[in-house]
Amino acid sequence: MSTVSAKIPDDLKKELEQEDINVSEVIRNALEEEITERRREKLRRDADSLRKKVDDGIETDEIVEAVRETRQEN
Repeated sequence: MSTVSAKIPDDLKKELEQEDINVSEVIRNALEEEITERRREKLRRDADSLRKKVDDGIETDEIVEAVRETRQEN
């Protein structure tokens, strides 16, 4: 495990302590959400790029249905 640090204003630190906020947990969750969102966005861009390259008129719903059918077969 690694340690990450950040500088925050003193008044914010006091408020965090008053509210008994687990800063490590909040930061960890926020970073995990950020990574998840960036991965989703990259997948969207990749899918759009692929769709443009293929450009065969296949709709997203058709692709999703094909993937689901393949999963059910296995």
